[in-house]
Amino acid sequence: MNLTVVVLTKNEKKNIKECLDSLNFCDETIVVDDNSSDGTTDLAKKLGAKVYERKLGKNFAAQRNFGLDKARGKWVLFIDADERVTENLRNEIVQITNDPLVNYLGFYFKRTDYMWGKKLKHGETANIKLLRLARRKAGKWKRKVHEVWEVGGRTRELKNTLMHYPHPTLADFLTSVNIMSGLHARANLEEGKNSSLIKIIVWPPGHFIYNYILRLGFLDGIQGFVIALVMSFHSYLAWSKLWFLQRKI
Repeated sequence: MNLTVVVLTKNEKKNIKECLDSLNFCDETIVVDDNSSDGTTDLAKKLGAKVYERKLGKNFAAQRNFGLDKARGKWVLFIDADERVTENLRNEIVQITNDPLVNYLGFYFKRTDYMWGKKLKHGETANIKLLRLARRKAGKWKRKVHEVWEVGGRTRELKNTLMHYPHPTLADFLTSVNIMSGLHARANLEEGKNSSLIKIIVWPPGHFIYNYILRLGFLDGIQGFVIALVMSFHSYLAWSKLWFLQRKI
């Protein structure tokens, strides 16, 4: 078996079919599901995926490593349910994973975000690069949230781009920010980072200015403004939650 794809899910019935349809070139499809209640797993099984139900436990790296351990392919690809592999990216992946002379252990993807009907070119989500394709035994995922795949060898960036369609509504965006800021605060605590009144007050507006002004988020219109504002709120929540965790309140 040459290529396995691993997809993490949690109530992704609205996304899973389109996601898996874009991955039908893979030899093995694994879905690691965090106890969905909307029929995600039944649909994934009907689409031919091997489904493993496993509680996330506030640890995304552990969830991805579980999928990595279940994979049988020489290469493993990680895709989220709200991401899509384009035809050009698909062809590039197939070429790489079938080339016996490839001497890289991992490959980074550029990712383009689409929010509420608009392609984002600036701000928070611009120039994102993620290591998502690697040889199965090349490394492990680290960090519970904002996790990274640490590969012990040469890596390279792919030419083609992964499409990302997050947060279909503002309510979904805010819910995600609330959850992820809590996980981020706990990860920071475990890494020995400290919060303070200065960080709570200064960093959120600084985050907004950086993404909206310096990274030209204003050129993305209302979407750019909303993203910069909500992500600065994420910064506020993360540092505030860390302050409470430090004091065990």
